[in-house]
Amino acid sequence: MTDSYEPTDRTVPTRSRDRASYDRALVHAILDESYVCHLGFVRDGAPVVLPTLYGRIGDRLYVHGSTGSRPLRMAGRGTEAPGLPVCLTVTHVDGLVLARSAFHHSINYRSVVVHGTAHQVTDPEELRIALDALVDHVVPGRSRDSRPANARELAATAVLRLDLDEVSAKLRTGGPNDEPEDLALPHWTGVVPVARTYGTPIPADDLDPAVALPDYLPAG
Repeated sequence: MTDSYEPTDRTVPTRSRDRASYDRALVHAILDESYVCHLGFVRDGAPVVLPTLYGRIGDRLYVHGSTGSRPLRMAGRGTEAPGLPVCLTVTHVDGLVLARSAFHHSINYRSVVVHGTAHQVTDPEELRIALDALVDHVVPGRSRDSRPANARELAATAVLRLDLDEVSAKLRTGGPNDEPEDLALPHWTGVVPVARTYGTPIPADDLDPAVALPDYLPAG
């Protein structure tokens, strides 16, 4: 395994190529920091994009769904199923870039785009591993601190598997890129940082007061 993914025609951007990266560690870090991906595919000749949860194990993503969802039905079941061609994206907004001109306003961001063919997970053991990965991706350690899915719940839950073969990251950092003739304009310019924060956990109304807040949750 190399440190970088191999660029392809679909992963080389047509604009701002200098912002693209194929570094494996960077791609994994961007994926691991988010919860929600957008899964794009074509249904009846029209594009469809769905937000959903995902988890990563090595160079493989697991995407959550229900057994009745469109992408799961389209991917098919079994080892002979053709799978579903997809494009999966994840984006972090790190800052609002305010320039002197409206044209040069932008955002600082980190994103990942994955192209490939998604397959439905049908092996029971892989499905359990994938579901644990989905839970732990949102809250690390939570899968060991909750009841695992029973047979009925497993039958109602479906997961897509997508290998990280054709993938790239893209980033923007830094301040505004104003035109030289605009530098004297009397408008505030700079970056407004954007960061995700966590509030104090709120216990459920029916939680036994004797159950302590687990160590893996922020105390606020």
